[in-house]
Amino acid sequence: MKSNKPLHINRIAGYVLPVLLTLTAGCGKSFLDVPPQGQQPAQEFWKSDADATKAVNAMYANLHEWRQVAFAALGVEDLGSDETEKGSDPNDASFFNNFDNFTVTASDGQVADFWKGQYQEINFCNQILDNVPGIKMDETLKTRYLAEAKFLRAYAHFRLVRAFGDVPLRLKVPKTPEEYDLPRSPKAEVWAAIEKDLTEAAAVLPERYNATDIGRATKGAALAMHAKVAMYQKKWQDVLNYTNQVMALGYTLFPDYEKMFRIPNENCSESIFEIQCQTIIGNKDASNSQYSQIQGVKSQVGGGWGFNTPTQALVDAYEPGDPRKNGTILFRGTITAEGDSIKMAGINRRFNYKSYVPFTQYQSGYNEGADQNIRVIRYAEVLLMNAEAANELGNSGQALSSLNAVRARARGGDNSILPDVTTTDQTQLRLAIWHERQIELAMERDRFFDVIRQGRAPQVFGPLGFKAGKNEVFPVPQTEIDISSGKLTQNSGY
Repeated sequence: MKSNKPLHINRIAGYVLPVLLTLTAGCGKSFLDVPPQGQQPAQEFWKSDADATKAVNAMYANLHEWRQVAFAALGVEDLGSDETEKGSDPNDASFFNNFDNFTVTASDGQVADFWKGQYQEINFCNQILDNVPGIKMDETLKTRYLAEAKFLRAYAHFRLVRAFGDVPLRLKVPKTPEEYDLPRSPKAEVWAAIEKDLTEAAAVLPERYNATDIGRATKGAALAMHAKVAMYQKKWQDVLNYTNQVMALGYTLFPDYEKMFRIPNENCSESIFEIQCQTIIGNKDASNSQYSQIQGVKSQVGGGWGFNTPTQALVDAYEPGDPRKNGTILFRGTITAEGDSIKMAGINRRFNYKSYVPFTQYQSGYNEGADQNIRVIRYAEVLLMNAEAANELGNSGQALSSLNAVRARARGGDNSILPDVTTTDQTQLRLAIWHERQIELAMERDRFFDVIRQGRAPQVFGPLGFKAGKNEVFPVPQTEIDISSGKLTQNSGY
């Protein structure tokens, strides 16, 4: 297996990392093809608005590198749940079995990569926040760049805190040994810092961009992420307030669930934030997303590694006739809506349809499916967060309205399936909303953490090996503990 794994970069303070590509520009994804650049000493950088733009673009580009979207994210954010399993050949990357059966240890390389990847992204953000204020440039653009960096710093810290609990809170570029080796901050402090970044970002970011800047963080993205952060803390009134604000910004559910995940419909009416990916002919370093490649149909058209396959438990979770099953799970022996015949032969019985890229769109010599954007948060999730918060606050009417809007989109015009939920009993409605989250957001890297925050992990994941009091979080990488001068401690049970 070939991978585009980056060099081991743990501590980056004096240099700006290479700028590999710029942002997408609209649904057609017209990238500026920027050639890879060498490291530029900090004393020669941070002089102009062009430097600020390069740094911001690098911050976005880093979102789809190997540690962010490939094996590390697959292990930490997917494989512990009941909806996915390792997939691929039994002996290929067998270390993933430890995520499936909850035996992962502090020495696991994917856990270490996930940790490093998030702090690398935080470093990109902190370099911008530390240095761009001193650049003489258009003040409106400067303010927006700083808000974008705060949003992405919050996003990286969010991924860390829900995976590890207490984590080092990095809010500036370290300049001394003491600043490099930070202890773990209590998760309440990390949550508070995330919320501060998102509040400040939402106050500045625009509601929408023109065609050249589509794909950047928006006001809606900051508000929706804030709602999600509040949901993990059970701050239900905040969840309701933030989702209500997003619902007033003009987002709409895309009418076709399956087609929403195809390349032509990226950044559509339902999209609130996506990681922008692109194959740039002649620039393989920039065409580096392996999100689709690692999950693609194995042993067919050379088009994928076959990891992260949907489980039978996920298949069984769908209500009869729910179109989202065939919009999420790509079964062997079927023909895709885009015309690809998925051969019956093969070890893996099913694949993640949401990561699928039609075989005709593969570019020879490049990562299969590198054009596929990665959906981070959609309007459907905002509606489901709104429903959950309203129900927890005793407002079943609003909860049902938001929940049933998601179900109505799923059934389309077929009123014989997915009838509206009508119960006003809080417990029953809570379960209905949780089930809808499972189905609507399947294979989108939320199920594992959803079940944990709902307090159901021993019940749902227990048969897979989950141990209460331990597996709610992952181990702090032993490599990080070893280089921390004794300041980092391990999670209980590891």
